[in-house]
Amino acid sequence: MPAPVPTSTAPVGSVDAALMREVDRLMIEELGIELLQMMENAGRNLARLAIDRFDVHTAAVLAGSGGNGGGGMTAARHLANAGVATAVVLARRTDELMPVPRDQLDILERMGVPIVEAIGEVELIIDALVGYSLDGDPRGRTAALIVEANEHAAPVLSLDIPSGVDATTGRVGEPAIVAAATLTLALPKTGMAHARANVGELYVADISVPPSVYDDLGVGPAPDFRPGPVLRLL
Repeated sequence: MPAPVPTSTAPVGSVDAALMREVDRLMIEELGIELLQMMENAGRNLARLAIDRFDVHTAAVLAGSGGNGGGGMTAARHLANAGVATAVVLARRTDELMPVPRDQLDILERMGVPIVEAIGEVELIIDALVGYSLDGDPRGRTAALIVEANEHAAPVLSLDIPSGVDATTGRVGEPAIVAAATLTLALPKTGMAHARANVGELYVADISVPPSVYDDLGVGPAPDFRPGPVLRLL
């Protein structure tokens, strides 16, 4: 049986895309908490939510070329380690991946996790195509995978924000993922309040951002992760 996910009863802050970029910058440049560490936290928590919320046994991870895709591929590793039959569908050619996501793909290939061209018959689709850096409508293969996911019978679990939704304004692009649930990272994104139909159930994951970072930026309060590293907000 799926494990219950604790619910946050206290208010939490939110960030737009510019503030989230600043959070990431402070983590890396000021605190020395590297992208790889944050990606590992994101992917591990995403895999855990997939299992606890959806009781998943088969999954397809749709992975973009940047940090969001890297988090999705990290989740694919944790899902495979947990015995979930997991495949990865890439939105870009392997030579177009950024260095850290490329490293995650290399690990999956050495593990024998299938890298496939289409979603196939699965119980859950994980959307890790585009994160808070979205600029305009999704295009090309990314757009095609969003359409494929929305037309599939399986529910979609999005990482950070549904692909196609603007993190700052909540503008819903054409196309955009319609998720059953979204696991946002660190803090909710301001645009989520305007795109509730696409976000679905909202969860937040601890990626090891110290509350002092939010205090310095004036965007608190921070989530209280004492009940667990993933909390349900809505």
